[in-house]
Amino acid sequence: MLKTVRLNDKDNVLVALTDFKKGETVGEGSLVLTGDIPAGYKIALEALPAGTSVIKYGETIGFLTEDVVPGDSVHVHNMKTGLEGKEEYRYRKVAKEVFHHSRPLPEVSLFRRKNGEAGIRNELWIVPTVGCVNGIAAEIADTFRESFDTSGVDGVHTFSHPYGCSQLGDDHERTRVLLQNIAVHPNAGGVLVLGLGCENNQIGVFRDTMPEGWDPERILFLEAQAVDDEMEKGVELLKQLYDRAAEDERTPGSLADLNIGLECGGSDAFSGITANPLIGLFSDYLTENGGTTVLTEVPEMFGAEHILLEQCADEAVFDKAVAMINGYKDYYLSHNLPVYENPSPGNKKGGITTLEDKSLGCTKKAGNSAVVDVLKIEDRVSAKGLNLLASPGNDIVATTVLGSAGCQLVLFSTGRGNPLGGFIPTMKIASNTGLMERKPHWIDFDAGRMISECVSRGELLDDLIDLVIDTVNGRPICMERWKRRDIALFKTGVTL
Repeated sequence: MLKTVRLNDKDNVLVALTDFKKGETVGEGSLVLTGDIPAGYKIALEALPAGTSVIKYGETIGFLTEDVVPGDSVHVHNMKTGLEGKEEYRYRKVAKEVFHHSRPLPEVSLFRRKNGEAGIRNELWIVPTVGCVNGIAAEIADTFRESFDTSGVDGVHTFSHPYGCSQLGDDHERTRVLLQNIAVHPNAGGVLVLGLGCENNQIGVFRDTMPEGWDPERILFLEAQAVDDEMEKGVELLKQLYDRAAEDERTPGSLADLNIGLECGGSDAFSGITANPLIGLFSDYLTENGGTTVLTEVPEMFGAEHILLEQCADEAVFDKAVAMINGYKDYYLSHNLPVYENPSPGNKKGGITTLEDKSLGCTKKAGNSAVVDVLKIEDRVSAKGLNLLASPGNDIVATTVLGSAGCQLVLFSTGRGNPLGGFIPTMKIASNTGLMERKPHWIDFDAGRMISECVSRGELLDDLIDLVIDTVNGRPICMERWKRRDIALFKTGVTL
């Protein structure tokens, strides 16, 4: 097992890959540690005065606040971010080496919807238009499961949320559009849209403004106040949807037919070394073979956005990416909040010191492919290749937005562990083997084997591709086995 790593020849710190005690020797044998160093933490390679740039991944991740000597720990106690405010950017496309994998894109089995989109699950969903009917939606689903054999579909789920009323302007429109995007998602064989009747998010407007190509035989609507017994009517409509969905069959397709989301949550210092680069390799592999990936969590691009901007396919895409980055900075500033209030306590405990440190690791999920499009938070994917999608870093919001954009599956890396499940399959990829061993009921894949077993990146990529194939073909992942399904809708304005 490797014990330390210097991630780039330019780096002036090592990263500890295991716990060390004061006085131990690391590196090439000449670096004596001046204190205990936990796994994932940084070690100064040389004497550095206060104010010096700390270099990791070959990039500046912040500045020292005090002098350090060789063997010192470099972390929050002696280092700070170098980021502040907004920046100006100039278009400069940089061609980057893409890891070419010789494996042909495998065939998979998919549910082909009437509009041509492909689903990897065939489920029944109840989508409330307003939080007031969350309980009714759950009761309808429970009654239906108790009354009928539901083995003809992959599951019956409801997606609770607190919005749909007392919202104005952008929040009102965004709530409606995100819920509509969920309703037309191809992982659902049938959807019951459930409203109350007096909410802002009216069923009639919702139905009349649905995205083009929606199937009225697969999406039905119920207004609870308009019927005497909403439970009886809801179960009746769900049975109609079930009878149609139960006839659906998988047909041959390709991974290139899918949109796969790229996300992380509960990151540690290993995330940028193992799991995120592995996801980046998968993204390059899929996009090179005609598929589509989507990277989100804009605040976790801050400090590394220059790398993504250099990958933009052309100046038009670059301009959209800059607008996305600066738009999120304006969002923070308009609320008189710091732009760079990150990383989280768990990130820091896992060895991540500054937002630059976090972002440079997070953005490795994008790989080296060209960015072909930049999507607003309510947009749906239309361009094949690597897309950027506007969303905050909040894990549940980001997962919801990826699904709303049309992703059928999310690859979700984590170093600290995260059990959440979105409304689409959310595959957890551990950055370290210890997490996999502690939380096998949370974690689907161990990218930490890159360190713990010295498994090559090519072999790990093959293993990840195999797991993705099995998942697409219907094998449940952890969040599905534990029936974890959540959505969270992004909100910026007032509540009436």
